[in-house]
Amino acid sequence: MEANKGFEVLHDPRRNRGTAFTEEERVRFGLKGLLPEAVETIDLQVQRVHEQIGRLEKPINKYIYLLQLLETNETLFYKVLMDDPAIYMPLVYTPTVGEACQTFGHIFRRSVGIYISIREKDNIREILQNWREKDVRFTVVTDGERILGLGDLGVCGMGIPIGKLSLYTACAGVPPEYTLPITLDSGTNNQEFLDDPLYPGLRHERIRGEEYDAFIAAFVEAITEVFPKICIQWEDFAGVDAIRILNTFQETVCTFNDDIQGTAAVATGGLLAAGRFSGKTLTQQSFLFLGAGAAAIGIADLLAQRLQKEGLTKESAYQKIYMFDRKGLLVTSRSDLAAYTQKFAHDLEPSESFVDAIKTIRPTAIIGVSTIGGAFTREIIEAMSAVNERPIIFPYSNPNSHSECTAQEAYEWSKGKAIFASGSPFSPVIYNGRTFIPGQGNNVYIFPAMGLAVFATEARRLTDEMFLTASEALAKQVTAEDFERGLIYPPISNIFQISINVAIEVATKIFDLNLARIERPSDIATLVKSKMYQAKYV
Repeated sequence: MEANKGFEVLHDPRRNRGTAFTEEERVRFGLKGLLPEAVETIDLQVQRVHEQIGRLEKPINKYIYLLQLLETNETLFYKVLMDDPAIYMPLVYTPTVGEACQTFGHIFRRSVGIYISIREKDNIREILQNWREKDVRFTVVTDGERILGLGDLGVCGMGIPIGKLSLYTACAGVPPEYTLPITLDSGTNNQEFLDDPLYPGLRHERIRGEEYDAFIAAFVEAITEVFPKICIQWEDFAGVDAIRILNTFQETVCTFNDDIQGTAAVATGGLLAAGRFSGKTLTQQSFLFLGAGAAAIGIADLLAQRLQKEGLTKESAYQKIYMFDRKGLLVTSRSDLAAYTQKFAHDLEPSESFVDAIKTIRPTAIIGVSTIGGAFTREIIEAMSAVNERPIIFPYSNPNSHSECTAQEAYEWSKGKAIFASGSPFSPVIYNGRTFIPGQGNNVYIFPAMGLAVFATEARRLTDEMFLTASEALAKQVTAEDFERGLIYPPISNIFQISINVAIEVATKIFDLNLARIERPSDIATLVKSKMYQAKYV
């Protein structure tokens, strides 16, 4: 028996409009009687979503509701997010997405995206061809080994690609039909998941070494063949793998790693904005990282490039940047340093105390990328305040439980002097009668705008120069009024316009570097805006 076309339409999230179908459409698609009589506007539907979300108390339940909305009515989902990004971004992404990934096997309802097992290494092209869209431009791909600060979550890390790609659309207008979330499954070392009957991935420990690298190489070869204009965003890979994969492919395909380059751009943007209002240029500052993994290296490398742009030599730029890992300060006498960290080692006495390192180095900024919750203690904040009139405190690890300190702690322990930004959102803080609005160094300021620029220009590759351009474009949008309220990033409520502004400058850089697949237009801003998705029924 032939399926009723009305049911097909209602179960297609891209075509479904629910109660917004007009009378004529209800007749044409065979929907008469399948919907209540009233024909509603999308704004009325949004009002109903707000009301239903308001009845749910737990963020994870709100996440489940919103994901189900994405699976049933894509346009309405994006309309809800775009109407109030400050409210809904923390629900579809950090911090709620962390819990969603931890419980993914238990809240799983309908498959979104593509899962590729290492067992299918020789069949990746056929798997990708199963996707209904034939011109995919963006994929966010993870292997789930280092999800946020939560560790190895295996295929349950799929919440990250789904969430990130939804922000491509909600925050920068990248049309959702051009996006594809992917998880690469090579196993998991999470014993709790391996013992859980509801874990939906491969049930063995992670495969590593040459077999893993061959899997990654086969994936890149296949996806660039099936989708020739694809941009691959690597997400939440273990640090060593993340750096190696990026170094292997960034010169030959359009790809970037958000944990490395996106984090670097948003952090550098924050430091540029802080410098604008604190009266100190980057060359007058020094920076101490807690953590020396992929995120720290990414930030430090981009920061060094900006310092060189301001006139320092490469060697002098590296001398401004210090790192502290689990074994202490990175110094030249240590024999256990990874090759990619050695350029940040200094000729200093070894130190296993972060406080002592602050007293010796006297940094103007400390940047936390350690994933160790509470690592910035009162003693550390007070030490920073003793050597700086306006100490820059950036606890960038997320989710909130892994933040090196809270906004409340930073402002109280510094007696209101701190210039603060975190990786996860914190509520406003009242100290001595003054209200501080903590800034969030959220990569959402960068990666959706990069996506829009790539989409508009059909870029062949992405470079560090483009990420530096993005950081500069972001910093320029912070006002004196923002800074007075404690912000070193523009308000997230303006994220759509912020992304447009960043995308225009990045697109210009893409054309300047001759990396666009299309001819340079006379008006790049008009080109970028013409490519943007709008959440409305058409």
